[in-house]
Amino acid sequence: MTKKICLLTLLSLAAAGIGCSTNQAVDANANAAQQTAQATTSPAPDNSEITTTTDAQGNRVETRTFRDNSRVSKVVVTTNKNGTRTTRVTSRSGEERVVDTTENVLEATGDKIADAAGFVADKSEDVAGEAKDKTVAGAKEVGDKAEDVKDKTVSTTKKVGEKTVEGAKKVGSETKKAVKKVIP
Repeated sequence: MTKKICLLTLLSLAAAGIGCSTNQAVDANANAAQQTAQATTSPAPDNSEITTTTDAQGNRVETRTFRDNSRVSKVVVTTNKNGTRTTRVTSRSGEERVVDTTENVLEATGDKIADAAGFVADKSEDVAGEAKDKTVAGAKEVGDKAEDVKDKTVSTTKKVGEKTVEGAKKVGSETKKAVKKVIP
């Protein structure tokens, strides 16, 4: 009986030793994967920020987060170790679309990215833009009409000035004749 207890004790200690060494190896692999997946963050154009991570398999994930774009909240570009890129764009409402574009979405404006993804702009912005365009066109037309009036005024003023000079010369010559008649 003592031999059986010793044998069972030895086997249980061996199993515990093997189990502990396996857990340490798994923990070491997990720590190595976490170390390679550290994120780096850098500022980007259009009031955004890019966070770049690389996982243990060599896949690179670049996430561009927009702070105040009305149409796009983030863009995620995943590049696998073979070099294949996948671009996903997320709208402010949470809708996500895969975009196939040759443009560098990590540097493009948010509106260009939203257009490429097919996210429609807010209609109130379109109405404001159209009203502004019509106002500018109307102001230019009024300016053109004012310039036409100015040209006509200048032309008329020149004619009046010329007639006044002619009249003054005529009056001057008539006065000269009258003076000659009175004083012989």
